[in-house]
Amino acid sequence: MNHFSFVSDILPFIKKYYGCTFVIKYGGSAMQDKSLQAKVIADICLLYFLGIKIILVHGGGPFINDWLFKLNIKPQFEQGIRITDQDTMQIVEMVLVGKVNKELVSLFNQNNVLSVGLSGKDANLIISSPLFANSNNLVGKIDSVNNQILEILLSNNYIPVISSVSSSLDNKTYNINADTVAGSIAASLKADKLILLTDTPGIMYDINDSSTLIKNLNISFVKKLREQLVISGGMIPKVECCIKALKSNVKSTHIIDGRVEHSLLYEVLTLDRIGSMIIL
Repeated sequence: MNHFSFVSDILPFIKKYYGCTFVIKYGGSAMQDKSLQAKVIADICLLYFLGIKIILVHGGGPFINDWLFKLNIKPQFEQGIRITDQDTMQIVEMVLVGKVNKELVSLFNQNNVLSVGLSGKDANLIISSPLFANSNNLVGKIDSVNNQILEILLSNNYIPVISSVSSSLDNKTYNINADTVAGSIAASLKADKLILLTDTPGIMYDINDSSTLIKNLNISFVKKLREQLVISGGMIPKVECCIKALKSNVKSTHIIDGRVEHSLLYEVLTLDRIGSMIIL
């Protein structure tokens, strides 16, 4: 490889993105592999050192399931949404806020990058309410985002690392889909990019054939693909949060495969990219 050619290839992207704000959602299998996890955080640190303001939102479903099994609580899902009763909610908060969040902060520390771990509760970052009315299911929807704490951290060169737990005005704790949290935070900040690291290459005509990946989409094309049932199942909430962000002046949204080493860098620092990009 001609290293000077490589530098000249990525220089336009570095110039373009300096000072920009990226919201990155990190979850799925890419979190379970410790070696891959360290590489993902190192890639985020590289973007940070290129002058990009980063907000990292994380999930942690597999880790929650591990702890539920240890405590003899069976994980339950309905239409892809975790059924979260009071006992489960305590485990969700313990695992996401107390374990996963702090492990990610520690990885940033190892790369000499200052980060601050937050949940939606901190500084009233996210106010939520029940997703299901008249239900004991503590799955929440987002009513408002107060990004003042994020602005303070970003302006002082910290990376906010956010877990998807929040509380309501009456002090109940809710579990919120991490994609939804990332999309809402990107919208509130009018971020330049929202990037979802997932367990799939992106939006594909055939979910079993990665060669059918669709790299460039706009909202009207996405609507057409939904009508044709090309976009279905677990991809629907991801696409919905991208569309909501775009309608709130986020410039571009990306769905990429977090299992591929350096996928984040390929997506933002190369012309070919690696995943699906949705724009207005």
